[in-house]
Amino acid sequence: MPLSTIFLVFSRLALVGFGGVMPFAYRALVEQHKWLTAEEFAKYLATSQMLPGPTICNVSLMVGNRYAGTGGALAALAGMIAGPFMVVIALGVVYQRFGEIDMFRHAIRGMAAVAAGLILATAVKMAKSMFAKADWRANRARLQVALLALAFIGLGLLQWQLALVFCVLAPLGTAATYLLGEAK
Repeated sequence: MPLSTIFLVFSRLALVGFGGVMPFAYRALVEQHKWLTAEEFAKYLATSQMLPGPTICNVSLMVGNRYAGTGGALAALAGMIAGPFMVVIALGVVYQRFGEIDMFRHAIRGMAAVAAGLILATAVKMAKSMFAKADWRANRARLQVALLALAFIGLGLLQWQLALVFCVLAPLGTAATYLLGEAK
């Protein structure tokens, strides 16, 4: 795959999804370009969340590397960074000039609400894909739902730090998988 194609796809993603790229990344990489399956996207996303740095940048590195090696990884990362960098500089200048105007502040709050909705919609799409393939008679599917519920309780309701929830649930999930005899 040409490096220019990778750069342009990720540049478009970064600019269209400014502030909330993941929903657009899912749509572009899975539904439009079909570079990844829904399952591969979920795996890349999970791996990226465990690595340091912005999740979408980690995903872009993995996808770019998959299709064009190190050059592709660098092209994808450059595409993710170049456009937003310019936009942030421009927004900083605009905010410095108009930040005290109420209409401007309300517009920023509205954009945040839209981004939250897009992230929720992507989570629902990914969950549908995961649950559609699940064999509910198998202990593995029940374990996944239980861990998902525990993560929601820890992060959403109890508002624990992500690191704490991860450090508790990762070993718990790993141990439960081996004890149930369903590790692959």
